[in-house]
Amino acid sequence: MSHRLPTSSRVPRWLRVFLPALLILLWLTGAAVGGPYFGKVSEVSSNDQTSYLPESADATAVQELLGEFNDADTIPAVVVFTSDTELSDERLEDIDEAVSQLPDIAGVQDDLSPVIPSDDGLAAQSFVPIGSDAELGDVVAEVSDTLGADLPDDVEVFVTGPAGFSADLAAGFAGIDGLLLAVALAAVFLILIVVYRSLLLPIAVLSTSVFALTVALLTVWWLAKADVLLLSGQTQGILFILVIGAATDYSLLYVARYREALRVHEDKWTASLQGLRGSVEPILASGGTVIAGLLCLLLSDLKSNSTLGPVASIGIGFAMLSALTLLPAILYAFGRAAFWPRRPRFEPELVAAEGGVPTRGFWARIGRVVERKPRRIWIGTTLLLLVGALGLTQLDAEGVPQSELVLGASEARDGQAALGEHFPGGSGSPAYIVTDTDSLQESADVLLDNPGVDGVTVTTDEADAGSAPVDEDGVRAYGPPGTPVPEPTEVDGSIMLQATLSDPADSAAAQDTVRDLREAYASADADVLVGGVTATAVDTNEAAIHDRNLIIPIVLVVILLILMVLLRSVLAPILLVLTTVLSFGTAMGVAALVFNHVFDFPGADPAVPLYGFVFLVALGIDYNIFLMTRVREESLGHGTRPGVIRALAVTGGVITSAGVVLAATFAALSVIPILFLAQIAFIVAFGVLLDTFLVRALLVPALVHDIGPAVWWPSALARGGKREGKRSPRH
Repeated sequence: MSHRLPTSSRVPRWLRVFLPALLILLWLTGAAVGGPYFGKVSEVSSNDQTSYLPESADATAVQELLGEFNDADTIPAVVVFTSDTELSDERLEDIDEAVSQLPDIAGVQDDLSPVIPSDDGLAAQSFVPIGSDAELGDVVAEVSDTLGADLPDDVEVFVTGPAGFSADLAAGFAGIDGLLLAVALAAVFLILIVVYRSLLLPIAVLSTSVFALTVALLTVWWLAKADVLLLSGQTQGILFILVIGAATDYSLLYVARYREALRVHEDKWTASLQGLRGSVEPILASGGTVIAGLLCLLLSDLKSNSTLGPVASIGIGFAMLSALTLLPAILYAFGRAAFWPRRPRFEPELVAAEGGVPTRGFWARIGRVVERKPRRIWIGTTLLLLVGALGLTQLDAEGVPQSELVLGASEARDGQAALGEHFPGGSGSPAYIVTDTDSLQESADVLLDNPGVDGVTVTTDEADAGSAPVDEDGVRAYGPPGTPVPEPTEVDGSIMLQATLSDPADSAAAQDTVRDLREAYASADADVLVGGVTATAVDTNEAAIHDRNLIIPIVLVVILLILMVLLRSVLAPILLVLTTVLSFGTAMGVAALVFNHVFDFPGADPAVPLYGFVFLVALGIDYNIFLMTRVREESLGHGTRPGVIRALAVTGGVITSAGVVLAATFAALSVIPILFLAQIAFIVAFGVLLDTFLVRALLVPALVHDIGPAVWWPSALARGGKREGKRSPRH
């Protein structure tokens, strides 16, 4: 094929020097500009669940009205004080005095609630409003430290509620810019050292990944700054891992093709073009498939899903671009020295004698095993995968309490437990009900009749606490005898009721209460909105389940159509998609068993199967694309069955290395103590390894070999247009 390539003699020397230098300079400039933005992501990201809900959700509408009723943009912290003995009047005065000093802390607002003792006398609580523009984690920590220092040792302090749990999330995501990147890059570097047994080549490949990530982050940052994209800690972590893993995988493919070319072309310019020619189609097809799968997330109602699609697609785009521009430029600059000390030799005669593929080594032996017993292999691997998929029956992906989102120690979780022990479980995180002013009593009666509601108040500017109690007789005075009955705050003809739930706000029982309330209002044909922390969780879970059921089939169809165009076949893409879906089912089944019986997780978010599906199917198809594009290339010259064995021998090492790298990068997500990311880390890492070592190495080659040229139906290749190897009598 070398006669088709522009050799050095046809390309001016200045262009052969200028073009790689320009590409390297452009990427260096992008990295220099984008580097500082790693420390600025928090400026444009948010972990507030409500901001990611669909606009049509009741919880979203209520959240937008909340500031108008309260005339403040704050996030409530619930401070719980507990003691082993009954809190005396003196102790309560000490607590009240300590709480009154909290507005001295930057970010804490003045309108504190009074300290409220529990009925059993062993605890007290106070609601502390924190400005939404404050550094929540820092403010919550300072509130906790200040109260702990000011109060006696026999009084234990917890900061919980929405502010406490948000601070936990912020602390959990704090390691993304540092720890996550360091672990992921270190893992990839060590793997590349083992794969290449070289120092310079791993640095070149890793530089390609880092530069791609830096420029992708720079682009995403400014789009988030302009409110074109929403960015959260969860999306940021996935972006980092996805770009590093994908860029490294694409780089491995190019390096393999470049190394092959150096053996048959002495000139490194010609070898570079040969390497690009062999890798550009699979890289673009692979990246395009991932992007197509990710962009299907735009159909999501849940903004945390829909925003991931474009963010991750931008990252994959730059991963492809860096692998096809920066890496070839770097390797061209160094030539064979990049592979030191195992420089590829110029040995066209030996390559010709080998027939262009290795005849020795692990993957050549695997190819011979597949060639001898293809049917036994694909049937056996299929049965093994089906057994693993049986664990799907134990998958619990209906949502988890907010208190369980952060792994490890949590002051907010401990505070929620203390709150539930001494007060109604929903204290500090009420359900908000927005109703017409004329329907105040009717709406309140629905709340009072529900056993899951412990108490009802109405928002008012005339009471110090910001609300006044409501019972079956209407609004009551909130204060000493003789205090006038306040008028509820009215906004555009509506008032806001607050219902303290009997159960913890993040519990399944509280969610059932919210659903019951909505059904009761709907039955009464009342135009009522129910929002708050619990309602947000309900709406989030329902939207996530809707997205999962809608998007998974669409992703399958999109990927199937792409494969049909790429492979010029109908049957082969169907088989590839089926094997990848089977691999996904096995990964989820094993994950369910591990989550339930090893890690003892409390369940999973409904979005976990969706994310796992998108990543595993899109990325799993990647390796099948790498393999099957080479199978088709080899089949054109040698026939389908010999083409399968030749392709397996050539691609086995590079695809296995790519799979290990991607699994390692996703496994790095587990260093972030967030339940969702830990579960995605296990599912994708295990699924990629399963796909790499079982599906792509045995199942797909054996299945294609057994079917033979018919796998390319209805293209001309299916009609035996090229010579086929002899079929074994066993078939």
